[in-house]
Amino acid sequence: MNSYRGPEFQQVEQIQWRDLDAQGGFQPRKRPLLVKGAVDTWPASARWTFEDLARLRRADGSAVVTSFQNGLVEQGVTREPVIQETAPYLLELSEKAAEIRARYIDDIGLLPNRRQHSSETAEPFYLDWSYLDTIRADKIYLAQWNILQEFPHLRNDFEISKLWPGTRWTWEYTFIGPADTVTGLHYDFPNNWFCQVSGVKEFLLFPPDQSGYLCQSRKYDWGATLSDIDISRLDQQPRERGQFAQAKGLYARVEAGDALFIPSKTWHSVVALEPSISLAVFGLTPWEIVAGGIPSQTRSILHALHLYRWGNCTCHKMHSHSPAGRTTP
Repeated sequence: MNSYRGPEFQQVEQIQWRDLDAQGGFQPRKRPLLVKGAVDTWPASARWTFEDLARLRRADGSAVVTSFQNGLVEQGVTREPVIQETAPYLLELSEKAAEIRARYIDDIGLLPNRRQHSSETAEPFYLDWSYLDTIRADKIYLAQWNILQEFPHLRNDFEISKLWPGTRWTWEYTFIGPADTVTGLHYDFPNNWFCQVSGVKEFLLFPPDQSGYLCQSRKYDWGATLSDIDISRLDQQPRERGQFAQAKGLYARVEAGDALFIPSKTWHSVVALEPSISLAVFGLTPWEIVAGGIPSQTRSILHALHLYRWGNCTCHKMHSHSPAGRTTP
């Protein structure tokens, strides 16, 4: 993909945590915001290491066994999840993270020359899509682990209310995986604070007004809307990559200690440059639950009854002979 320029990007707006705090804290907004250093002030920044999480045991002393995502679920065929222990996986990530830290990673990724594109510069730029030719995105990923429900005492390690004041219903999922994992292009119905505990990730974000270029899929996912665009194999998708190239997006490099606010219905895709531990905090105000939650729950019920996009979803295995069911933007 050396000759493919793809969408035009600008840096996402960013602010230091101390400056946001001095301004009176976060206020509701419709655009993404990167808060540098927000997570550094929380106990999780010291307590959530791969080694510490590998030591977790259930109340009866047994090992923690959970479901792992098998490759990309947002695009293509959904595979059966992998059920395995978390501890060996986490310890292997710890070893890989140490190896990567011994190298200089500042100049790898989709924007290796990022110093030329500071958040204070309004000039648009393009990404180096050839980077994706060097990675294998199809990996086992401990995605959407509801760890705070399984181990409620860990909730004290995060001070979400300091970052996100106000009355809302929140639910949290942990994402833990190796370098080169890719989260497919999609948007979530609720707002999301994505908190990076360790590692580095690149975010590609597109406001809702870019939806016409992002090839919305008919594949069903509760709470999310998916795209047919697979950024890890654009060279195999001539129609999709032609549409994608017309979009205008935002780029964010989210480093350990940062928090990224992703507004509702903002399309995003994520590439991990290092083994990472992340916490996604989704939130809805009471009004948002009434306005959007009821339709979403209705679709969920119809799906469970096999009346809405059954067999073309992220929650059940989608066989290769099932129709893809695309829509034209």
